[in-house]
Amino acid sequence: MKIARKTNTSREISTASLPDIIFMLLIFFMVTTVMREYEGLDVVMPRAKMIEKLESKRHTSYIWATKDGLVSVDDRIIHINDLSGLMYSKIAKDPKITVSLKSDEKATMKLITDIHTQLRNANALKLSYSALTKTN
Repeated sequence: MKIARKTNTSREISTASLPDIIFMLLIFFMVTTVMREYEGLDVVMPRAKMIEKLESKRHTSYIWATKDGLVSVDDRIIHINDLSGLMYSKIAKDPKITVSLKSDEKATMKLITDIHTQLRNANALKLSYSALTKTN
């Protein structure tokens, strides 16, 4: 009597270590990723004697204004008349939002007043001004 052997081996690749590999890749990318903050426009910030930090950067939208009249919101250059609609949509998404105005020290008061008017039209009433500390 002849006994038949079962020599059929499985040709599948073992996936038992796959979750470990994926977890290691996830940790690697989380550690090496740099969270980028908004760069904005090239402005020379004014100096102030007393400064308070914002309580949270999470609910903050940044507006940059240059001495040449350029206005940028969160790294996008916009026309001053489009500021009201853009900020209204941001406030609709996040009612706790604070607007941080970073203007050049030589920006005209007309530009700052126009920004205030557009923010008032959008009901963006929480406004902070960014400045550097004055060094003696």
